[in-house]
Amino acid sequence: MSKNTTLTITVVLVGLLLIAPFGLYPAFVMKALCFALFACAFNLMLGFVGLLSFGHAAFFGAAAYATGYAAKFWGFTPELAILFGGLVGGALGLIVGWVAIRRQGIYFAMITLAIAQMIFFVAIQAGSITGGEDGLQGVPRGHLFGLISLEEPLVMYYFVLAVFLLCFALIWRIVHSPFGNVLKAIRENEPRAISLGYKVERFKLFAFGLSAALAGVAGGTKAISVQLASLTDVTWQMSGEVILMTLLGGVGTLVGPAVGGALVVTLEHFLATSGLPVTMIIGAIFVVCVLAFRRGIVGEVNALLTRKR
Repeated sequence: MSKNTTLTITVVLVGLLLIAPFGLYPAFVMKALCFALFACAFNLMLGFVGLLSFGHAAFFGAAAYATGYAAKFWGFTPELAILFGGLVGGALGLIVGWVAIRRQGIYFAMITLAIAQMIFFVAIQAGSITGGEDGLQGVPRGHLFGLISLEEPLVMYYFVLAVFLLCFALIWRIVHSPFGNVLKAIRENEPRAISLGYKVERFKLFAFGLSAALAGVAGGTKAISVQLASLTDVTWQMSGEVILMTLLGGVGTLVGPAVGGALVVTLEHFLATSGLPVTMIIGAIFVVCVLAFRRGIVGEVNALLTRKR
C-alpha cells in the first residue's frame, strides 16, 4: 500500500470518527474506542513480538480500578487519573513480564493466565477498594485539566477519541522505530536476534511493559467514560475476548485489532437486545473468519491489495 493511499485512508477514518457521535450513540462509540485501543495494545505483544498473553485483562482491569479510585477518592483530574492507571498497568506488566518471559510458548501463556487469576482473586477480596462484586461505581468524569467538564457526552467522546488517537500514534511510532524492528526480528527468528548481540529478554520485557501500560490507559479511559470499574474488566474471559478481537481484525497489522475490537463491541451491542445467543453468533463468526480469512479482515484486505499491484 502506497504512502498516499495510507494517508488518504487515515484521513477518511479520522474524519468518520470525528462525525461518528452525530450519527451513533456516543457511549457506544466510546466503548468501541476503548476496546479498540485495548486490542491494539495487546497486538503489540502478539503481533510484533510473537508472545501470546492469556492475562492482559489483568492490566486493563487493574488500571480501571486504579483510575476509578484515584478519580473518586483522591480527586485526580481525568487525565491524571488515566495516566496513573496507565502507570499502574505498566508497572504490573513489568512485574508479570519479568516472571513470564523466562518461558516461551504455552508455558509463557499459562504463567500470564495464572498471575491474572491471582489479580482477579485480589480484586474480589479487596472489596473496600474495588467494591467487590458490585464494582467501583460512580466514578466521576471530572474536569479536564481542572477546567473543562466531561459530563457533556460530546465533550467526553472527543476526549476519548483524543486518547485513542494519541495512543495509536504512539504504537505506530514504536512499530516503525529501530526498537520495533528489533521486536519484529525477535518474532521472526529469536536465535538469530540473540546471535546478533541483542539482549532479547530486555526487549521483550520492555515491550511487555509498554503493551501493559497502553492496555492500562484503555482500561482507565473506559472506567472514566462509563463511570464504572468492575470484575468483568479483570476476568480471564476478557483476556480471551481481546485475543478474539485481534485475530478477527488481523494480528500483526496496525489497524486490524482496532477493526476487530470495534466489530466485536458492535455485534455485542446490537445483538444484546435481539434475543439471539450473542456468544454463539460471535463464536460462529470467529470460526468462519479463522477458516476463510486466516490473516483476519484487514490482513486479507492488505494481501488482496498487494496481489493487485
